[in-house]
Amino acid sequence: MATPSMEDYLEKIYKLIDEKGYARVSDIAEGLEVHPSSVTKMIQKLDKDNYLIYEKYRGLMLTTKGQRVGKRLVVRHQLLEDFLTIIGVSEENIYKDVEGIEHHLSSDSITCIESLVEFFKRDPKRMEELQQLKKELEES
Repeated sequence: MATPSMEDYLEKIYKLIDEKGYARVSDIAEGLEVHPSSVTKMIQKLDKDNYLIYEKYRGLMLTTKGQRVGKRLVVRHQLLEDFLTIIGVSEENIYKDVEGIEHHLSSDSITCIESLVEFFKRDPKRMEELQQLKKELEES
């Protein structure tokens, strides 16, 4: 089972590979705002746990397990961003809030949030009604 820190690395690595075709230690360090030495240590741990294959000075590749987990983490992150957007969280808070909650929700909670997001997306009028209710509550 991946720790929250491992999940952050896997998510970043998956996104980098998806966007650029590769993930370098320097890119991971910059994206996660950590030292390259910390990235190297985590990459070695992820290699040991079969999430990726790492060859010093040659780069890394996600294993099937790493790809599956990375994709799930990226999808979860986007789902939570969508959810917070729908319920009216201000844009400047969304990323920080997602980072704060994404590792602490059960799969049951994620499934329920997914259903709720789909409920609102299927009928944009529902989102308008929610925003109106939020506005009314803020004014009272």
